[in-house]
Amino acid sequence: MSAIKKFFQKKKMDFKFKKYGEGHKLDEPVQRPPPTQRSVSQPRTSSQSPISPRGDASMTEEKKRAAAAALARMEQKEKQSKQDENIMSMKARMRREMEAEKKASEKMLAQAQAMQGPVEIEKDHSPVIPHVLYTCPDIGPAVLPKDEIDAYIHEFLLSQLAEEPEMSSAVMIQTLNKDKEKVRICVETLIKYLDNITNNPGEEKYRKIRMSNKAFKERVSQLNGTDEFLQACGFQIKQLPFEDNEENFYVMSGETAEDVERLSGLKEVLRAAEPIQCQLDRALKVFHQSSGSSKFDIPEEFYSINPEELKKEQQRRQEAVEKLGMLRTKAMRERDEMKELRKYRFTLIRVRLPDGILIQGIFKANEKLSCLYDFIRSSLENDWMPFVLQTSNGSKLTEETKTMAELGLCPAVVLHFVWDESIMKDVHAAQGGGATSSILKPDIMAQIQSL
Repeated sequence: MSAIKKFFQKKKMDFKFKKYGEGHKLDEPVQRPPPTQRSVSQPRTSSQSPISPRGDASMTEEKKRAAAAALARMEQKEKQSKQDENIMSMKARMRREMEAEKKASEKMLAQAQAMQGPVEIEKDHSPVIPHVLYTCPDIGPAVLPKDEIDAYIHEFLLSQLAEEPEMSSAVMIQTLNKDKEKVRICVETLIKYLDNITNNPGEEKYRKIRMSNKAFKERVSQLNGTDEFLQACGFQIKQLPFEDNEENFYVMSGETAEDVERLSGLKEVLRAAEPIQCQLDRALKVFHQSSGSSKFDIPEEFYSINPEELKKEQQRRQEAVEKLGMLRTKAMRERDEMKELRKYRFTLIRVRLPDGILIQGIFKANEKLSCLYDFIRSSLENDWMPFVLQTSNGSKLTEETKTMAELGLCPAVVLHFVWDESIMKDVHAAQGGGATSSILKPDIMAQIQSL
């Protein structure tokens, strides 16, 4: 039994050795199997490639395509990264430019304020100016507030209707209506009515204007002075049949329509009429030399906005800071500048003369600097002598075409009067070194008072 067992064990061992191939001697060189015949138990090295049933050539093309795709993805990521960096760089550059612009604007504002003298206007309790007044020299000597001067002009025009109805009513249309575009359309429409009549004097339809007509109501009847003008032309209001009803019409008689020469003259009156315009009263005042020249009492009329809106100034400044976080175009900046210029309607200007006397006047914020020079020159005894106006820091105001608002002279400022040095030398030489007691006209010096 033991011999049989040994026999089977020997057969089993022989079978195992045959599985590993033929035997080798110890001094025989080792032969490694080709890569394609790698043993299952051997680990794959990094230099060995997986076996592909499609062959090595197709695998190489696939690897090339995969590598190209990977390279393209990497290049896309790098390109996107560069674009993001460029955008961030551009935003940072724009922010720096806006901050530089803000600093430059603040510097210019500080310079303008320095030109004005005090940074903040110190208001006095004395009633220097209770309100802004207007005058209209063409119709009378009255000096009144704006609403009262408008009523004064209206009353004057009504009083002239009896003597000159055509011209007075045409001037009413131009003066009593503030929308100049509507006035233009109204005048053109009235001239068209008169043209139709003069070109067709025998046609009755052209001598009637239905008062409820939409075009007539929108273009003519809603404006002041049109009823007076139509009646001055010879139209009369009558009720006439219209679509199974009766309506009011302006009707001109056939006899009046035949006077073509008169109707042509009415058209010329309409074209030639100009509005009566009131003027801002300068409220000329002369004060003795005073240390309180920089104290002002500014009426609310000086501002384009009411006092409640002025309280929102802090909010406006906050919004200005927030604007740094957004890109602003040149047009947006110009609109902001125009808003700032329209902040004030008037300005109170005092000019200190060489002898210390102060002369004061009121000007519109959009008036040019030349108006201030004319105002000063008209008050001088020797109005031919050249002079210049300076700010408190010595800057000369010579750009006479710029407005008071553009020069930073609103809402109040104290300026200095300086004679032309070369002219003054000649004057002193002619007077033997002496000087006149005052450079203002005697009638103006008679109004001097204490500030």
